[in-house]
Amino acid sequence: MKKLVVIFLVMLLLCPMVVKADDNTLIPNAKSGVLMEESTGKIIFEKNKDEKVAVASMTKMVAQILILEAIEKGQIKWTDKVTASANASSMGGSQIFLEENEIMKVEDMLKGVTIGSANDATVALAERIAGTEEAFVSLMNKKAKELGLKNTNFKNCTGLDEANHYSSSYDMAMIAKELVKHSKILEFSSIYETYLRTDTDNKFWLVNTNKLVRFYKGVDGLKTGYTDSAGYCLTATINKEGMRLIAVGMGENTSSERNKEVSALLDYGYNLYQKEVYLNKDEVLGTKEVEKGIDRVANIVLNEDVASINKKGYKVGELTYELDVKNLKAPIKKGEIVGSLTVKEDGKIINKVDVTVDKNIDKAGLFTMYIRHLEDIVKGNIKF
Repeated sequence: MKKLVVIFLVMLLLCPMVVKADDNTLIPNAKSGVLMEESTGKIIFEKNKDEKVAVASMTKMVAQILILEAIEKGQIKWTDKVTASANASSMGGSQIFLEENEIMKVEDMLKGVTIGSANDATVALAERIAGTEEAFVSLMNKKAKELGLKNTNFKNCTGLDEANHYSSSYDMAMIAKELVKHSKILEFSSIYETYLRTDTDNKFWLVNTNKLVRFYKGVDGLKTGYTDSAGYCLTATINKEGMRLIAVGMGENTSSERNKEVSALLDYGYNLYQKEVYLNKDEVLGTKEVEKGIDRVANIVLNEDVASINKKGYKVGELTYELDVKNLKAPIKKGEIVGSLTVKEDGKIINKVDVTVDKNIDKAGLFTMYIRHLEDIVKGNIKF
């Protein structure tokens, strides 16, 4: 791949000293935890982040990803009606009390999963998408591998205690990072209370298991969990001051302790850190010739912001940007990954983001290619 190097200089401003968090004081009761900035994936705080632990209903975040992907692909629709099987209706733990053969829309079931952590609704949707819960769990494990998760394995889609069912706080944060790309989930996870079965005489009051949605201003998700093996777990997220943080606390002793310590993680992140954007999404970085394209060249643009997470008061010194773009051949779709931009600070890699083209480029037809060939001859671009 051809490499282009562009150097940008940023004036250096030294930062004041900031006290490093101690995991024994910030989240002393959690078995493990992570604080991550969503867009960059930067870990701001960690405690036993790679330790394999039971994760309870936070398992459902992967199920939610697969459900939303199925909707986006047209495999199912929000308005589709799902019939609860005997297996789904027999689920214990958190539930919306689906009866066997009860019919409910996909949207309402996903609300039950997201707001009420409903095991029965999760299984019903899993069976609707994959045929069986077992087949759906295979898709969950496949998705975990696609996300590069090294400390995760699922045996069911609900998170109920089962041998060899585990994840880590870091992997949970990465799953949450993927989940919030689907903005619809935040519409549901930010609801504190609502009702299901509103068209019947048996309206069901649905209250969010994540109390931070109500008691920590700005929190708009994401997923709680509890089993005897996992203890009290929570993945919370909030978007303010130009950055979205994801906080994970695992293995807490009580729900109030869980809420307090995850809140402490969020406080720590926003008190001490800020996001700095150096290049914006869709910014043109250069051009690249497109073989057999209706357009001869394509604008290469960023697929996301180039940013870093720094302690407040700190700015980097010299930034180097290295753009790698593969040889392009039509057709190419906008959003298709065609290379990457590596960001270095004083020679050290601090970020790497994907690049794409700014519009769809179709393959040129034979007539266009013939005329183009004649033009090249006239211009002397082709030597005989």
